Amino acid sequence: MDIVTEVYRLTADFPKEEKYGLTSQIRRVAVSVVSNVAEGAGRNSDKEFVHFLGISNGSSYELQTQLMLSRKFNLLDERVNLVLDELNQLQKINYTLQQKLSQN
Repeated sequence: MDIVTEVYRLTADFPKEEKYGLTSQIRRVAVSVVSNVAEGAGRNSDKEFVHFLGISNGSSYELQTQLMLSRKFNLLDERVNLVLDELNQLQKINYTLQQKLSQN
């Protein structure tokens, strides 16, 4: 959830013309990353949990791409690197958890 909070902070100063474009998309996908982990954890089987972890992981890569694009468009500065580092760690943890749950 820290990633979502930081994404909202980082995108707060995006131009108004991006309100319904990049800003909205980045925020939605950031929420999707954590929401899918939570939904999967509440499911009844490891198989279902792995499915939602996969969706979360896909969303994390989408978020990573959008943040990198925003940096290329000069909408974000080097502060985004902390979020990108956190996303990288989250992706590794997510992948490892998927592997462990799939072995059961």
